[in-house]
Amino acid sequence: MTISIIIRTFNEEEHLSDLLTGVGEQELGEQQIEVVVVDSGSTDSTLVIAEKHKCNIVHISKDDFTFGRSLNVGCAAARGELLVFVSGHCIPTDRLWLHELIKPLIDGKAVYSYGRQIGNEASKFSEQKLFGKYYPDTSKIPQDGFFCNNANAALRKDIWEEYKFDEGVTGLEDMELAKRITKSNQSIAYVSSSVVYHLHSETWRQVKTRYEREAIALQKIMPEVHVNLPDFMRYFFSGVFYDIGAAIQEKCFLRKFVEIVLFRLMQYSGSYKGNHEHRELSKSMKEKYFYPK
Repeated sequence: MTISIIIRTFNEEEHLSDLLTGVGEQELGEQQIEVVVVDSGSTDSTLVIAEKHKCNIVHISKDDFTFGRSLNVGCAAARGELLVFVSGHCIPTDRLWLHELIKPLIDGKAVYSYGRQIGNEASKFSEQKLFGKYYPDTSKIPQDGFFCNNANAALRKDIWEEYKFDEGVTGLEDMELAKRITKSNQSIAYVSSSVVYHLHSETWRQVKTRYEREAIALQKIMPEVHVNLPDFMRYFFSGVFYDIGAAIQEKCFLRKFVEIVLFRLMQYSGSYKGNHEHRELSKSMKEKYFYPK
């Protein structure tokens, strides 16, 4: 069996070498691995690193890029029966990451799986708390609901061929696909033993933009969800107070206080704004949300 690992890249030189080294160290027995890099115009050493690791590099132009389309391009180029998606700024924590991630698919317990994400000492404090919320240390195979995340995920190729990723959403293409899959009575699995470090190196503006575009995508996936101004205020203060309590317990309150306030402000202001955007995006807005910069 061949497993195709698909990595979307745009200037990912900081962590890509560690990711590809980690991929090469995976323990899989007789199974074969190929790596497909879908690059959308990197100007750093991303492509040099990918070539050094003998990746199959495919290109998507700036004008054609969307999150779903780039994955569809990578999936179409892949030779494997199983497709694995991992962010270019994620690094496996051990040599069994891939084995654990694909096991529910091989065992027939799910058609789409996703693994755990954690931060490191350089990660933003509040983001680490979010990782703990959405990626706990207990597996659910299969899980209830359609939450899923392509930063660390696996999908049967025949399922991709049937459904494909939505190329119009501004993010959350994983959840959009998972929702359609679960509607057809097929299962999603959360695998806590498949772990990656997810290492965001974002400015505060980029944090806000990420949550804004995801909120726009959520309008399509869950149109019943509405975030109003009182919601924003409640979520913001609740998030700050929760994180402050955790920071006090972890004895890092003074070092993390400003960061906590800024992260939660960017998270919830972005979510609030995105929830109120028009669904028809202008060309300039599409570039802002879709193009990875």
